[in-house]
Amino acid sequence: MGVGLLNAPSRAFAQEHEGNNGRINRGDAAILRFLQVLETIEADIWRQYAELGGAGANVPGTVGNSPVDLFFQGAPIPTALAPLYVVGLQQLDGDMPQYINDNTDDELSHESFLRNYLEAKGEPVPDLRRFFDLTPSQVPGVPNTGRLTNLTQLTVDTTWWTRYRSDSKNPDLGDSFDPAIPTLAVGQHTAIPRTDKDLSADPTQPGGVSVHTQAIANTAGFHFAWIEQGGSSLYPQLAQRVSNVEVLRVLLSIGPSEVAHFQTWQDKAGNAIQLTDTDTGVPGSTGATVTFPDLNGFTDPKVADEFQTNLIMPEPTFFLNKKFGPVSIIRPTETKNAATAALQSFIDGGLFIGHTSKNGKSDGFVELLRELAAEADEARRDVD
Repeated sequence: MGVGLLNAPSRAFAQEHEGNNGRINRGDAAILRFLQVLETIEADIWRQYAELGGAGANVPGTVGNSPVDLFFQGAPIPTALAPLYVVGLQQLDGDMPQYINDNTDDELSHESFLRNYLEAKGEPVPDLRRFFDLTPSQVPGVPNTGRLTNLTQLTVDTTWWTRYRSDSKNPDLGDSFDPAIPTLAVGQHTAIPRTDKDLSADPTQPGGVSVHTQAIANTAGFHFAWIEQGGSSLYPQLAQRVSNVEVLRVLLSIGPSEVAHFQTWQDKAGNAIQLTDTDTGVPGSTGATVTFPDLNGFTDPKVADEFQTNLIMPEPTFFLNKKFGPVSIIRPTETKNAATAALQSFIDGGLFIGHTSKNGKSDGFVELLRELAAEADEARRDVD
């Protein structure tokens, strides 16, 4: 990893906060560094959702030297800038805007805490500032600052839906799963309004929101859960490779908050309004078609159980060995290539579209992420 990509913490700050088990080993540092970068990515994702679909009360900015902090300089993040989008989200649940604010606040805290912890241990933190150069939503009022992630060309994997409802399959045992919304996995879909052209009313539709605006809100609802189910698995996966007890405590303390997020969002996604929409006729249109079906409409009992919207708690399934019988678990939790697989899902999802120029030249962001993931996957538990 290039030295120029790292922020060196001050020696005095590191010494002052070193305490609690002292320095950490190379593997633990690599795991924390990868998680800190992923939390920076998540913080960027969620602040965009909060800006457009939050509850209206500003999300407090954090004070520090992270990329997110530098762009907001500790100032509150404006929210609820797209009222019709907010209404569309509220068709999934009336509390959606407040939950968005809360999730944003949580991810900002994860990013900031992990950065501060690494610096206190004398470990460098990747400097991502030069990669915050993607164009934000052009809805009026959105701060015109560069973004790290692209939420307008997403390919959303919804196989997590049936993976958690299956009572006989586990991805750790090599099983595959059907997507809840197959059309979200085809083409590129926007989960935020790109301009005010994506926002339109229609008094004949639920909530008075047009089919197109509601489709964007529905897409966001499923994307919310996709983001958080990744963290639900990644923290227990990487915790199995940690050596330092305090670092283990950090992972075991942050990970369950990701599970809480996922549990909330998958419950709300099940309320998505049934519709079909093709993304055409507005700036940035991709031509992708999405259909949100009635997930409770299957008649085959086995299939119905795997799509039923109110089955939001992990169904017991096989774990480690089928001879032990089914058990309710987070899935997957296999550690091999866990960081690399998590990163690849972000890449495949389209979050980093824009970090490669039209002539195919990369700005180096994805390459840096791959290096960090590889280093995290190389970590091995080392105990006396």
